[in-house]
Amino acid sequence: MKYYLIVGEASGDLHASHLMKALKKQDSEAEFRFFGGDLMAAEGGQLVKHYRELAYMGFIPVLLHLPTIFRNMSFCKKDIKSWNPDVVILVDYPGFNLKIAKYVHSHTHVPVFYYISPKIWAWKEYRIKNIKRDVDELFSILPFEIPFFEQKHHYSIHYVGNPTADEVRQFQTEYCEEKSDFVNRNKLTDKPIIALLAGSRLQEIKDNLPAMVEAAKDFTDYQMVLAGAPGIDPSYYNQFLKGTDVRMVHNETFALLKHSSAALVTSGTATLETALFDVPQVVCYKTPVPHLVRFAYNHVIKCKYISLVNLIADEEVVQELLADRFSVHNIREELSKILPGQLGRETMLQGYRKVRKLLGNSEAPANAGRLMTELLMKG
Repeated sequence: MKYYLIVGEASGDLHASHLMKALKKQDSEAEFRFFGGDLMAAEGGQLVKHYRELAYMGFIPVLLHLPTIFRNMSFCKKDIKSWNPDVVILVDYPGFNLKIAKYVHSHTHVPVFYYISPKIWAWKEYRIKNIKRDVDELFSILPFEIPFFEQKHHYSIHYVGNPTADEVRQFQTEYCEEKSDFVNRNKLTDKPIIALLAGSRLQEIKDNLPAMVEAAKDFTDYQMVLAGAPGIDPSYYNQFLKGTDVRMVHNETFALLKHSSAALVTSGTATLETALFDVPQVVCYKTPVPHLVRFAYNHVIKCKYISLVNLIADEEVVQELLADRFSVHNIREELSKILPGQLGRETMLQGYRKVRKLLGNSEAPANAGRLMTELLMKG
């Protein structure tokens, strides 16, 4: 069968590549064409556009790049119709993907599957109408989404397990490098590590990294090590690291977390990855007009938390320094509470155990690949 996949960022590239591998095990004649990244390309098929051409974040960047976004969307629609796949598989990235779903539903007979469902429980819940109309099958990786979709909105979904948990488990099983070897290989010092995970988009890094560095530099018994994100040129970080003692490791986030004592993390999948490695963390997310964002968060956005850790646990396991709570002082204060020997550390680790239990041990890509091929075979 022919599979057309669309992702819009690094995490989607990772999850989609594992899904592609699972689909190949179920379908020996699988053909792939995709908007994606290097990890997907390594699984085979035709990379049509790289996600770096798609990933614009924030109102102003999106506004400035509207012509490019519209061109990409128009090209994608035509490309799907021309290739005529057996299924279109959308991975997160709802602003772009839900428009593609609408087009595919109204202009073709190709079924639309959505892997890693849009987070409409947090924002733009009205999109449930589009999902019900345009998405044939929805595959969730977060257990709390089941009651949201099925009980609140009467839309049946498939919970397949969590791919991030799968990836961390696999890494933990296969990775055997000692900390001393990791430190020597990356020219680090012998001090304990505070990991800096500043996001996977340029704007996130620009907004969050300077404050993270400023807050952590006072902990002189530790060294700061930045996780360079996939898809970001290492040279981009130089403007923020010049004149500091921060070291960087690129495309080695899991190895870095394995050997870290604590972390400062921009909200996103990285918060869950950090928790699954049992690394206490402070979630940092700078926003424009912070007081307005706080008002929206209290009165418009329909969820209590922004980090996946807290959302899954349904309680405040990690501190979220969002909007008006984001400051160097607050980051420094919260970090001091979770370092080795501090009371907040064990409390957070207990919360992590709850998260791990709620996620379960299902292998998400394998489950999704099996379900998708079964559904397609049935027609």
